[in-house]
Amino acid sequence: MVGNKRIIAASGEVSAAGPVSRARLRTSKVLVVGDVMLDRYLFGDANRISPEAPVPVVHVQRTEERLGGAANVACNIAGLGAIASLVCVIGCDEPGERLVSLLEKSNVQAHAERDSTIATIIKMRIIARHQQLVRVDFEEKPTKEILLAGLARFEAVLPDVQVVLLSDYAKGGLTHVTAMIKRARDAGKQVLIDPKGSDWSRYRGATLITPNRAELRDVIGAWSSEEALTERIAELRRSLDIEALLLTRSEDGMTLYTDDAIRNVPTEARDVYDVSGAGDTVIATVAAMLGAGFPLADAVVYANRAAGIVVGKVGTTPVSYEELFLAEASQH
Repeated sequence: MVGNKRIIAASGEVSAAGPVSRARLRTSKVLVVGDVMLDRYLFGDANRISPEAPVPVVHVQRTEERLGGAANVACNIAGLGAIASLVCVIGCDEPGERLVSLLEKSNVQAHAERDSTIATIIKMRIIARHQQLVRVDFEEKPTKEILLAGLARFEAVLPDVQVVLLSDYAKGGLTHVTAMIKRARDAGKQVLIDPKGSDWSRYRGATLITPNRAELRDVIGAWSSEEALTERIAELRRSLDIEALLLTRSEDGMTLYTDDAIRNVPTEARDVYDVSGAGDTVIATVAAMLGAGFPLADAVVYANRAAGIVVGKVGTTPVSYEELFLAEASQH
């Protein structure tokens, strides 16, 4: 016990909330809002050092384009079989067209505001022998007028969903996050936040916030023990009126903090190749399952399993329904 809370060491089992069927997940409708980007991957061999500088020369042999940021979150939700809507801002350029095309192929219902004054955000990664050598970012902040149009889109889509997921990458797409949270909560929707930065007052009133250890440390400072961590999280949740906090702890799994209990879920990662996108997978899985009516504790167990699957892949690749639910069912 910590204070009046139970500490639960979860074994990865879920409650008898019913099977995770495709039909049940199709009833889940999630609205994702946030910063979207196009992830470009250049794969090749690096067998020599450049004569111009002490850097490897990569002979690119193939390229891939994938959805990044909030677009990857929405793609993960759709991949699990839930209905994902996405409100975002992109440029009127070729990368923006590629994003729209990839969203359509991923069965994401995109509500994109196009801003002709900015370039679509691109993150380019150069990879050799399964190792990322360098990442190059291209980004600009959207205009105030486009962001107001995005808020209007948000209000129009809101009545049709059960869960709102706000994916913050600090690129300007969630300038109106405080207003979005209030309007969603007033409408009786659950609001999930993937946070960024040290000022979390803008997330006040959220249902669930999902920081990693570094993100949480930026807000509450370093902690010397689990007891101190628990006390600081409880105070943070009280001060910001946040119902629950899910702390992702890399190789140590994750911990769910609520009023009733502290639930520790051990990691299920196997071979780790790439941790990029793991946080997106976690919050997307939780959102999809909450929208389908599953308890938060069960959603967290499945999110932990999904994270264990995705870190075994290279790049931001979503976890499919078959990988998470069918493979899990075959093991029991």
